[in-house]
Amino acid sequence: MTALLKNVTNCIWYAFDSLQNNDVVHKSKLKVLTANIGTLLDLYGVEKGLDHFRSSQELTFDEFKYYLQHEVFSSLPKTVTLPIIREYEKKISEVCWLVCRKRLLFRDKSVFGDDSVFKLFRIFCLLADLVQDADDTNRYVVVLHPSEAGIVAEQLVHCLGLRWDAADWEALGSSIGHFKWAAFLAVLEAKYCCDQQLHSLALIEAVDEIYDVFIEDIIKKGYLLKRGYLLPTMREYWCVLQPCALTYYKSSSQKEQCGRIVIDEYCSVEASAGDGKIQRFQLITPDRTFEFGTQDHKSRLQWISSLRQATAVSGGAEGYQRRARAGRRGAGARREKEARETKARLQHEVRARLAAEAQAQELAELCEQDNKKLEELRNAQIELEKLLQEETQAKRDEEIVRALQARVLAEEWERREELERLQEEQNRMLEEERMKRKQFEILQAEKEAQYKEAAQRLKDLEDEKQRLDAELKAAQEKISKTELTAHALHVQLRDLSPALRNGERARRAVSFVPTTKSSSDTLIDIKAIRHSKVIDNNENV
Repeated sequence: MTALLKNVTNCIWYAFDSLQNNDVVHKSKLKVLTANIGTLLDLYGVEKGLDHFRSSQELTFDEFKYYLQHEVFSSLPKTVTLPIIREYEKKISEVCWLVCRKRLLFRDKSVFGDDSVFKLFRIFCLLADLVQDADDTNRYVVVLHPSEAGIVAEQLVHCLGLRWDAADWEALGSSIGHFKWAAFLAVLEAKYCCDQQLHSLALIEAVDEIYDVFIEDIIKKGYLLKRGYLLPTMREYWCVLQPCALTYYKSSSQKEQCGRIVIDEYCSVEASAGDGKIQRFQLITPDRTFEFGTQDHKSRLQWISSLRQATAVSGGAEGYQRRARAGRRGAGARREKEARETKARLQHEVRARLAAEAQAQELAELCEQDNKKLEELRNAQIELEKLLQEETQAKRDEEIVRALQARVLAEEWERREELERLQEEQNRMLEEERMKRKQFEILQAEKEAQYKEAAQRLKDLEDEKQRLDAELKAAQEKISKTELTAHALHVQLRDLSPALRNGERARRAVSFVPTTKSSSDTLIDIKAIRHSKVIDNNENV
């Protein structure tokens, strides 16, 4: 509910100002004020957060306002009707008034009663602005624009039945400037309500009247004749018109409410034919059509105009007077801007006229000097033409030189490109040579490995050859021994008898021939194996 906090900020500032000491207030005092505001809003325990808010025990008004916005008013529903907002504003204003009333009621000579002063205080807070003090930028002050204060004073004067002097108020406003509360109340009491003939009840009624206009947003009130819903008779009621509703009571005391008609942008008002004594008009709502009447034509026109105005300003969650104040501020700002622009434009025109006159005089004085300098300028022109021709020739020469430089630069670029191309080719050839060298190294390593492997195999073959030679030699020795043995046996056989020799020869021939043949075959096999191994070793090498 940012709008609610914005509406009651001025009242809260006055309560804060009554508690502060050197622009700060202790948290213990602010907890009481926060608890009262929270109770009015049906929020309990909102003051407990002040203990943990900020590290210091004292808060400035900006810090306290920040706490109220984020910890108190943010807990309210976002969509609240205008009557509820108005009721919240009234309760919070009363709490703040209890805190600061003693300070704000103090004055030398009082004219208004305390209740009237409270109502004027609410009107002042409604129309005033919270701004930084010109003398102390860390301090705030609530001030009322002279035009807004003039509207309140004019309403009060009209309600008292006095004559309003706009020129006198304009002079007073220009001399005082922006009104603070004390100056505003002193001007109303001392200038417009100091007449001894004014009764206290008249002052109370006048304050109540302007309170209804500014705070309650009452556009118009008075007696009206209303046609009943069941019976067609016209009955008189005291009617109070606000932007959101038309409420009617039994009497002007407004104690017994008889009904309430909601007014919105979908309502319309139309005049209807009367019977000569009663001037009738109709209020048409989406649910029902209401018929009213007045005793004269003028009153009917006033009520029709007021009802149409109420339907036009019924929308929105902000009060009619607040919107009207914003509109006046906008119009005033535009008028001030236009006035400043007009004043600046007039000043500019005066300065321009004076400057033109001075310039004309200077031109008249310079005219003679120009005539004298004209001849000098002609001579200078001739010299400049010569210099121009020389400069033109120099530019032509410069262009020729630049063309030559461009051609040389182009050739240099071509050469540079050719060098870069050659460098790239050289780098490519170096890379290829490096790759070939790397491959050659790999191949050489493989050949060395094969060479080492072949050398090892040759060594193994030589060892095997030596072993086979040894075995062959042993076999040859064995064969030699066998041949010697065979030869000895042949000699012995020759010495035996022929028969025995023949029989024994036949028997031995059967047993000896395989033995001899086996020895020969063995020798041949050994030689063949040795020969094959030698061939295999030679092939491997």
